Amino acid sequence: MNDVVIVEAVRSPVGRRNGGLSTSHSVDLLGTVQKALFERSGVDPSEVGQVVGGCVGQVGMQSMNVTRTAWLSAGLPLSAPATTVDAQCGSSQQATNLAYALVASGTVDVAVGCGVELMSRVGFGATTPKDPDSGRPINRNYFDHFEFTSQFEGSERIADQWEISRTDTDTFGVMSQERAARAWDEDRFGTQIIPVEVPAIGEDGEISEETIMISKDEGLRETTMESLAALKPTGRKDGVHTAGTSSQISDGAGALLLMTSKKAAELGVTPLARIIDTCLVGSDPELMLTGPIGATQKLLEENGMTIDDIDVVEINEAFASVVLAWEKELNPDMDRVNPNGGAIALGHPLGGTGSILTTKAVHELHRSGGEHALVTMCCGGGLGTGTLIQKI
Repeated sequence: MNDVVIVEAVRSPVGRRNGGLSTSHSVDLLGTVQKALFERSGVDPSEVGQVVGGCVGQVGMQSMNVTRTAWLSAGLPLSAPATTVDAQCGSSQQATNLAYALVASGTVDVAVGCGVELMSRVGFGATTPKDPDSGRPINRNYFDHFEFTSQFEGSERIADQWEISRTDTDTFGVMSQERAARAWDEDRFGTQIIPVEVPAIGEDGEISEETIMISKDEGLRETTMESLAALKPTGRKDGVHTAGTSSQISDGAGALLLMTSKKAAELGVTPLARIIDTCLVGSDPELMLTGPIGATQKLLEENGMTIDDIDVVEINEAFASVVLAWEKELNPDMDRVNPNGGAIALGHPLGGTGSILTTKAVHELHRSGGEHALVTMCCGGGLGTGTLIQKI
């Protein structure tokens, strides 16, 4: 297998629901970060053999292979084919892992892994329209094998099984916000953020011809244990999760440029990191969100490592219990886990989050001086993504 390196990794700011990025179009948002890979690295985009992108809401502006449309709309070479995949919340991490596999196998020398979600414009449920009735994603044959639960219910069942309390989740929610605020105060995201130009809203409340630049994550908010205690549960009436301890509905995109180490040397570019290994595992679809446990265990075991060998972990904060259950199973140093905050503070633009987390991990290794990073996510339907990275 070829040695696969990450030459560049970028992300947009993560916009809050109906916030600064909501006036954008998904293809423009994704195209902005795709194009930035080549502006920053100096690599000719015609070198790219394939582009693989992730997106969950593949309807409307995100239909018709949004990865390809974004690439063409950004003025990038038509010779590079593109594919859009759906692995639910882990879509763009799986897309990046598939791009890695294409390079590692020798199918192509250079690939792009990326993803986008504009949840302000393409909301939950948009892919299952009521009119016309095109059927439901689950039928009675599924119920012969599994109960169909929501992610909200799954997060509460995880809390039950791992004995996670409301105080535990609230404490974690405060920590996520505090770490994200510190990251911005210390400019920790400066090397990874690509400002995005979007249409402005006029005084009449309508989209105008003028534009503004969005350059900062918008999900950060003052959070205390007292303020979280006042929030009502979002899953069960007596549940442990609230809007302050769950991921935020968001807009965002990320992209990574991958190639063989040999190709990087030929092009005269200096890689940021190498990808050691990747995985996608199945997990209990009723608990739904325990995939990061299995994905982490698999990557560590197959590469002869322990959790203490990992200097940075980016695990998606879909719900606080997801990370807290993972913590109980893996026993990591939590100072190394989401050191700059996660989806509770920054947001979770579904199909864009995996590429955003991977970008965060690569840049945090360089900022902190660590060597190894792990990126992992839970996904709807019971999946867990994993990517193991080593700084160069």
